[in-house]
Amino acid sequence: MLQDKTILLVDDEPKIRILLRDFLEKEGYKIMEASDGRQALELFHSRIQEIDMLLLDVMIPEYDGWTVCREIRKVSQVPIIMLTARAEDFDEVHGFEIGADDYIKKPVKPTVLVARLKAFFRRQDKGSLREKPLEFGELMIDTGCHQVKVGMEEISLSPTEYSILITLVQNSRQIVSREQLIRQVWGYDYYGGLRTVDTHINRLRIKLKTKGDAITTIRGFGYKFEG
Repeated sequence: MLQDKTILLVDDEPKIRILLRDFLEKEGYKIMEASDGRQALELFHSRIQEIDMLLLDVMIPEYDGWTVCREIRKVSQVPIIMLTARAEDFDEVHGFEIGADDYIKKPVKPTVLVARLKAFFRRQDKGSLREKPLEFGELMIDTGCHQVKVGMEEISLSPTEYSILITLVQNSRQIVSREQLIRQVWGYDYYGGLRTVDTHINRLRIKLKTKGDAITTIRGFGYKFEG
């Protein structure tokens, strides 16, 4: 239920915070606000159990958005959507490399933002249904609690990394194109480069350690999970 979702909105521009806060509250979300990186981290650590998502501007005072994202990823896999007025591809790739789940360029259209949030939370809620854990040798995926283990070690994946893994597993031994992954995982027409997918796949392989090679690259086509 959207009414149960709390979003931490981090932006140093009061007009943007007011616009997005008012729009999101009308949609049923609960909003916490921070105007700089230091305040965002303090608020997140003090209310960590209540926050379901961060909307995080890149260019904020004290600690920038990159720093805030990296610090949060040390302790939590809460979804993080980065906001930026800059257009450089580096920003987008860098955000994904440090653990961001999505990336929206300013000026943000509230209706587009809400559509993405709804799609994101629908995928999360759908994935929380209790099912029998999936096992592939040492790799175990409990879809009921979004838990992933390799052997006895629990693997911490971001929501986007988890969604990519599930999509590949559900299409086991079939080639899944980058375009298919974008449609399935992001859930909207994404206009960024396809290397966004490659960046997430690389991070996922590293995190899966000895099972990382279960995801193979089919050059010119996409990826395949071979268990």
